Amino acid sequence: MFHLRSTVLAAVIATGAMAAGNALAENRIDTQRHDAPELSAYGEYKVGVRTLEMVNPGQIDILAIDPAAEKPAEWPRYDRPLSVEVWYPAESTAEGSTELKAYLRDGKTEVKLVGQAMREAAPLASEEALPLVIISHGYPGNRFLLAHLAENIASKGYVVASIDHTDSTYRTRAAFGSTLVNRSLDQTFVLGELARLAGEDGNFLNGLADADNAAVIGYSMGGYGAIITAGGGVTQAAVDLSWGGPHGTLGVHLSGSDSHNGLPDPRIKTIVAFGPWGMERGFWDAETLKGIKIPSLFIAGSIDDVSGYEKGVRAIWQGTSSADRSLLTFDNANHNAGAPMPAPAEADKVDADLGFNLAEHYNDAVWDSVRMNNISQHFVTAWLGHYLKGDETMAAYLDLTPPANDGVWAREDDGTNKPEHTHWNGFQNRTAKGLRYEVLKAGE
Repeated sequence: MFHLRSTVLAAVIATGAMAAGNALAENRIDTQRHDAPELSAYGEYKVGVRTLEMVNPGQIDILAIDPAAEKPAEWPRYDRPLSVEVWYPAESTAEGSTELKAYLRDGKTEVKLVGQAMREAAPLASEEALPLVIISHGYPGNRFLLAHLAENIASKGYVVASIDHTDSTYRTRAAFGSTLVNRSLDQTFVLGELARLAGEDGNFLNGLADADNAAVIGYSMGGYGAIITAGGGVTQAAVDLSWGGPHGTLGVHLSGSDSHNGLPDPRIKTIVAFGPWGMERGFWDAETLKGIKIPSLFIAGSIDDVSGYEKGVRAIWQGTSSADRSLLTFDNANHNAGAPMPAPAEADKVDADLGFNLAEHYNDAVWDSVRMNNISQHFVTAWLGHYLKGDETMAAYLDLTPPANDGVWAREDDGTNKPEHTHWNGFQNRTAKGLRYEVLKAGE
């Protein structure tokens, strides 16, 4: 009896301690590990953050279309709302709250995230407009899922806009066909709206954001959208899927169609796609992927069981043969490789409706989330610096021995490299293990 009471008491104490720990948790998104690669460090600028509400008028109302009924004579239309979080370089004297409020995967639990970005901070008075980066989350997700990356690159002189995709967030998740049809359209609409705002006198983006020099970063379904936005039209088989866009509504993105041929925006100079979904399900093939003609960085886990690796992300990288492209692989990582923020403390609970621990939505079973985030910050910094800012020094961070495990650390006492030194540039000795970086040029 004493043992039973002791066990129960211990469980109560442990539960109380966990609850107290969660209540006091500071869910930081700006953590830099001691072994973080060089370019993951925050940049020279303070960062501000603001929320914008946008409406894209006259969009196809996918939720109003009954897949089991006859095809309507005309598509029902609606004005599509989008919340957008914008991170931007701020004045050196700027002040403000560094807390973000976000919902967890269950769509019910609201938590506080803490970073370096200050709410409503005064924008930097920049002498020249800065490159614009659009971030697009997975299904489901929200605009804060990649907040660690957004504020990190904003500190380096970028304006970063992350979209809440309607029908695809934790709180608005609805028919998957809406995500398939709308994801790329959301990305290009937000780019256009930010360009308009950047031209408005008195707007905080005026003179700050250069929408003519832009990139799209997408994770999972965000990566799917980025591929379409970059020119990768979908196959007829994808348009005809019974569980896809109802009554062929995905045909707006059909490879070779007038609507898709008019989609790629010359203002978008490059994309970064984390674990892009769709290749294993036949949404593209080697022919349709030829439509991508801008430099593309793909990032994936080698055991991704959502988007697939060999027949998924790696096949996309191989098939994008009209563009220079690279593939960064986290060996033995799954679908969460590099993109999601670390799981908030409050996520460590099993949701009865979903049937799994919410932390699984953010974490990887093998890799530490902060470690992966730091590596992603490093490579995205190098990639955007090279392709948006034309910084020639970034090329050295993208010229690497493909399997990092094969790299050799060989330096003189004064720190200069010996001829046999092939260790990854920007990584401390012994810290680039388990990674691969491969490059293919246009035409290969």
